[in-house]
Amino acid sequence: MSVKSNGYQSGFGNEFATEALPGTLPVGRNSPQRVAHGLYAEQLSGTAFTAPRSENRRSWLYRIRPAAMHGRFELIQQPRLHSRFGDGPVTPDQLRWNPMPMPEAATDFLDGLFTMAGNGSPAAQHGIGVHVYAANRDMDGRYFYDADGELLVLPQEGRLRIATEMGVLEVEPQEIAVIPRGVRFSVALPDGQARGYVCENFGASLKLPDLGPIGSNGLANPRDFLAPNAAFEDREGDFELVAKFQGHLWRAAIGHSPLDVVAWHGNYTPYKYDLRRFNTIGSISYDHPDPSIFLVLHSPSDTPGTSNLDFVIFPPRWLVAQDTFRPPWFHRNIASEFMGLIHGVYDAKADGFSPGGASLHNSMTGHGPDAATFEKASAADLSRPDVIEGTMAFMFESRAVIRPTAQALEAAHRQRDYQACWAGLGKHFAPPA
Repeated sequence: MSVKSNGYQSGFGNEFATEALPGTLPVGRNSPQRVAHGLYAEQLSGTAFTAPRSENRRSWLYRIRPAAMHGRFELIQQPRLHSRFGDGPVTPDQLRWNPMPMPEAATDFLDGLFTMAGNGSPAAQHGIGVHVYAANRDMDGRYFYDADGELLVLPQEGRLRIATEMGVLEVEPQEIAVIPRGVRFSVALPDGQARGYVCENFGASLKLPDLGPIGSNGLANPRDFLAPNAAFEDREGDFELVAKFQGHLWRAAIGHSPLDVVAWHGNYTPYKYDLRRFNTIGSISYDHPDPSIFLVLHSPSDTPGTSNLDFVIFPPRWLVAQDTFRPPWFHRNIASEFMGLIHGVYDAKADGFSPGGASLHNSMTGHGPDAATFEKASAADLSRPDVIEGTMAFMFESRAVIRPTAQALEAAHRQRDYQACWAGLGKHFAPPA
């Protein structure tokens, strides 16, 4: 019996209950002496047992075999995916990359991951890892879990079918999937190949931001987040379970599919969200607002108002501000920004930033619109609104410096002439005589 998508349940952080076989979930208790259908009860905890009720994340799984059943783990030497962000100097230069090339050899989602940058560490339980992926085969008989952090997955080209312990997520470009720390999954490619981005969050789990004076609605609405219904796989064979633990990959033989959860209940679950449903807030008078109004999810830090990770998007929207430079302004930021482009054109860059590409602007590094965008926006007719259409860009923002890896700096697809995009900014200073 194989995993089939059974649809979704709606809501962010809800207490869900779902069963693929009727009568599986116990009533009035979590761990009965005998679970229905001869299953095992197992709790999966994403927070400390004593975390405040509003922050506590855990689910009870009712499965064919416990997660403890697998062979001995052995270390894998896999240099492309890691948490080694380096102890040496970090360049303050602006950095940009072309899209990750598609592989020529057969490469699944796991082997296609390539670490670009990061900060903090899994051991310290704060910081992020930023990766890209390019793949052309399914993870058939291969299963993966990340004990170091939760995974925010953004497809850019090609759909992903992410079969998890708790059900199936079907994700296409302009949607995201979030896989909690420790949840096992396998990825298939319905379109034969795929490319995209992954942010690995070592800190507090992603949550919806508070809305403050925006009110009770807007930005990403909780009802648009979808958790999977239970769907299980009863399958035996010579399979492989891969774990990422403390920055390294480990492999163990497993004689059955670990995606064998017949029913589950709780609030620690994978989920998906369609970025096109984001309710964008913007200025209707003057000035370009701060990018915090485009915040979808964030991982809070121990400093109020400062995030371990902000996930921000720049979707289609209207620009109507008067007497205003409408594109993003030139700025230097105490936080560090890793940007990517899912679809279309980013409104601050006229050329060189392609879908699948990426840029990194670290703390206090100056950046902003390129010369062509500046000249066009400075002469624009502000009596008419601008409609930004057919685009979807995003940003991973962190309070800590995002350290590029050596392999990212040395990559053939890095744009070593990125700074040239500002070279055409002329001197317009004209003091009165």
